[in-house]
Amino acid sequence: MTDQILLTGNLKEAARKAAQWLANRKPIRDLRDWGTAFSLWPPHFTTSCCGAEFGAFAAARFDAERFGMLPFSSSRQSNILVIEGTMTRKMARAARIVYEQMPEPKYVMAIGACSLEGGIFWNSYNTVLPSEVGIPVDIYVPGCPIRPEAIARGLLMLQKKIRHQSTIKM
Repeated sequence: MTDQILLTGNLKEAARKAAQWLANRKPIRDLRDWGTAFSLWPPHFTTSCCGAEFGAFAAARFDAERFGMLPFSSSRQSNILVIEGTMTRKMARAARIVYEQMPEPKYVMAIGACSLEGGIFWNSYNTVLPSEVGIPVDIYVPGCPIRPEAIARGLLMLQKKIRHQSTIKM
């Protein structure tokens, strides 16, 4: 009986801890973070006028796909939410639902002056900021109108942040 392994306790908890330990080892963690950083898929969710500039970023001249960003049709397979400019109370409810449906790890990039501080609509009764509806923003990209080059710069900063994160939650 000395050469047999005896397992006692909660097997699911032990398996979860072992998987987390393995996923956080340096070679596997670096490979996972690299893969996540270059496979950012935003859902098709446009809140206002910055959506035209985001469309220009995704078009042939700036080519968002070379940065690893490919717009996806479903929030359940997406991992980055791009809040594009002004967010009204009505769109904030929809943005919150989309954010909650996204799987982990998930990231949020807010572009345009309106998503940062309200922009030209700062005094409107109907404008809300992402932080007011419980959506944590990872990267803010300022500008009005926002330029596609600025969106690319913000995406590169987010990728650097993802590649240098230390651990994951399981």
